[in-house]
Amino acid sequence: MQIGVPKEIKVHEYRVGLVPAAVRELVDAGNSVAVETGAGMGIGATDSDYKLAGASILPRAEDVFAVADMIVKVKEPQPAECAMLRPDQLLFTYLHLAADPVQASGLCDSGVTAIAYETVTADDGSLPLLTPMSQVAGRMSIQAGAACLEKAAGGRGILLGGVPGVSPAKVVIIGGGVAGTAAAEIAIGMQADVTILDVSLARLAELSARFGNQVKTAYSTSGSLHAHTSDADLVIGAVLIPGHTAPKILTREMIKKMKPGSVVVDIAIDQGGCFETSVPTTHAEPTYVIDDVVHYCVANMPGAVPCTSSFALNCATLPFVKQLADLGWRQAIVANPHLKNGLTVHAGSIVHKGVAEDLGMDYQDLERLIPASTISNTDTRHPSAHSAGI
Repeated sequence: MQIGVPKEIKVHEYRVGLVPAAVRELVDAGNSVAVETGAGMGIGATDSDYKLAGASILPRAEDVFAVADMIVKVKEPQPAECAMLRPDQLLFTYLHLAADPVQASGLCDSGVTAIAYETVTADDGSLPLLTPMSQVAGRMSIQAGAACLEKAAGGRGILLGGVPGVSPAKVVIIGGGVAGTAAAEIAIGMQADVTILDVSLARLAELSARFGNQVKTAYSTSGSLHAHTSDADLVIGAVLIPGHTAPKILTREMIKKMKPGSVVVDIAIDQGGCFETSVPTTHAEPTYVIDDVVHYCVANMPGAVPCTSSFALNCATLPFVKQLADLGWRQAIVANPHLKNGLTVHAGSIVHKGVAEDLGMDYQDLERLIPASTISNTDTRHPSAHSAGI
């Protein structure tokens, strides 16, 4: 198969879809890989590195899209990239379509078949291609929040861990999934006062057993959210319902009752955000203030640490890329039903029910679009949504 890796064009996005080592694996397996010049510069990988791995280097994104059977990216395609996709192509990347009707229309118009990293599943119901970036974003959320609490950044002027004789900052993490747990690890390490809220008692028990008296846990209700966030210095939103728009957990009224100069970090912003006041921002302008509360809502947080993020992501995605390249997507989703759970767009239609519902678009059952003899023995189970974490 001819695989294409264009340079990411989202604002301050420095990750790359395939690192040179992954390219070598694919080439050794008999595939061809075309990489846009400069695609790996954000992680320190030169065109020469990719050539040594067996890739061909093409001068423009248009050239990569033109020759590729499968496009492997990191972030969702921007409008200019959607315009370069075509019906006989496979796109494998993060999509987060449920909160992005413009992208959904662009992908449907292109006729491309698109598999989203964030809804590919594993046997235990987890999201293996979302997990590494959730871990990065969770850990980054604390360091970003700590910086935003500094007075020069508009915050209250509080040191997250305090010092002897002065209390540490109060950190409230909404959602105890992968991202929330990663956030808790860093907040604990910085000696903050940490509370985690979740709607799963089982998950709260796991977190309590893991962290002991280093964290407090609370069942998430409207009342407990009010009580904990009104006294918080830093609130982390780490709520996810796979394939759906994130629920608005923190309302405008709750934000208004927070202390002036407090900070909220919305990790769920890729899926529309879990705070009512959340609006996507970029690394170029990461924050804004509403009701005297600093909001950090960067939609590609892991892009700020592209070396860590790209290599972590490739560790997770490479086996799936190899399977898609070896078998083609139709047979790959038969051989691996978890890939089918990631299939989101095909032949101008949304084929993921949750995404279609949130977008208010028509949903097409995949089996109606493709002969049953081609797609069979698939498993449509979806992971549990009870525990947050993206």
